[in-house]
This record gives sequence, C-alpha cells and structure tokens, in this order.
Amino acid sequence: MKKVLLTIFAVLLVAVLGACSKESSAGETKHVKIGVTGSDGQMWDIIKEKAEKQGIEIELVEFSDYTLPNQALANGDIDLNAFQHIAFLNQFKEEHKLDLTPIGTTQIAPMGIYSEKVKSVEEIKDGAEIAIPNDPTNQARALKVLELAGLIELKEDFSLFGDPSGIEKNPKNLKITPINAQQTPRVLKDVAASVINNGVAGQAGFVPTEDAIFLEDPKQEDVKPYINIIAARTEDKDNKTFKKIVEIYHEKEVVEAIKKDTNGGSLVVDIPIEELEDVIK
Repeated sequence: MKKVLLTIFAVLLVAVLGACSKESSAGETKHVKIGVTGSDGQMWDIIKEKAEKQGIEIELVEFSDYTLPNQALANGDIDLNAFQHIAFLNQFKEEHKLDLTPIGTTQIAPMGIYSEKVKSVEEIKDGAEIAIPNDPTNQARALKVLELAGLIELKEDFSLFGDPSGIEKNPKNLKITPINAQQTPRVLKDVAASVINNGVAGQAGFVPTEDAIFLEDPKQEDVKPYINIIAARTEDKDNKTFKKIVEIYHEKEVVEAIKKDTNGGSLVVDIPIEELEDVIK
C-alpha cells in the first residue's frame, strides 16, 4: 500500500510540475527581431515599451540599404521588417523569388502638390508648367497624383514606373517637367506647381497636411500600393505575437509619436490587411 501511495504521489507531482512548466513557458518573454532602415524618434521606443509589458522583447536591426531587409527576413536573420510600401515589396520579392507577405499596415508618406502661386489645383491655368520628380518610381507616382487631383488622365495600362508618355488626356495642356526630386521645391518660384515627395517636402520645411494644395488620400485605390507595411515570412503570417505588434503600432500614443516625429508628414494607416488583398496580389 505504501508503494502504491508513493507511486500515486509521484505521478501527481510530475503532473503538477508539468503544468507549472507549461505555465512558465507560456509566460516567457518572446524575442522578436524587426528590420528597419531608421529608428530615430520616439515611435519605436514607445512600441518597444508597450510590447515589453505584453511579454514581447523587440530588437531593432538597422539596415542602411533598402535591398537588405527583405533578404534578411527570407533568410531568417530577422522575424519582421518595417520599412517599405506594398509596391516595393511586391517588386522585390518577385525579382528575388522570396516568400514574404504583409501582415499589417503602418503609415503612408503622402506625396503632394505645392505652389507659391495658387492656393488650389483649380486655380492652375491652362498651359502652366508643373515640375515632377524624374526618378522612375516617384515620377509615376507624381503623375498619378496629378490624375487624382483632376489635372490629367492616364492611360489604362499606366504602370508603377510610367512616365509622361502615359498621359491620355491633358485638358489644360499643362507642361509636365521631370526634374531631380531634390530640385522640386527649389523651382516653385519658376513653375505653377511642383509635385514633391514627403521626404523632400519635409527637408524643405513644408508640413504636408498644411502646405500642400493637394495631398494623396491613402483610402483611394491608386494610393494603396504606397501604403507602408510590416512584412513577415508567409509561413508566419498568422503568428499571434507578430499580430500583437501590429496592434500596438496603431495605439494612440504611437500614432501621436509618429505625427510628432514626422512633423505631421506621415499618416498612420490602419486598414485590415484582408482589405488590401487585391493590391497585394
């Protein structure tokens, strides 16, 4: 009888210890490496602090070259990355045959139309000159901004790397002049308007939400390919810890920090990734 009791006690002890072990394992801090191309400002400090309270330790891995974070993610050197928009990810993973996917939206840096001569796009006169960036991605995006503003109409097959030859209709006979992106603010005194990307606008002292006479709306279909995202390996797209980080990204304190860090130049986008499936595909 004594041996039987000892056996039962031993079994119970193992069960209890096993339960404690599982509980301890469940409560362990999860370490997540996120690839970024810059971590200045308060945003990531706040995200890391909030994540730590939920048992997630975030380590930022900084890259100086945009071609590296996706390869590092595919290789398993990092768990997530947060530096690119949908269009960039789609092109890169197709070229390099990588199995990566967006798991959440972050923000968009809107491209806008700026002017020292008019206060609205409606005031732009026939035959006026408009400067746009001349690098392939920004040039195509700038032309789409002009279309969204109602100034031109692009051909149906206009691509993410289109140029002025893709203009179908130009009712005001505008002169579209591609120039170096860094020059777009500097020629404002000589042109009716310039299409300036967010980074250059910020460097020139503009606050996009206040100074642009027209600004991209992230809810419009043509702008959605330029929404920045958090990417993961496709096999990890349903990882609960990663999804929790996406949720934290959209909490009020983080949104306010992004607004402050970018001087109002970047807008946080909280669109369920399922609603962007057509864009991603």
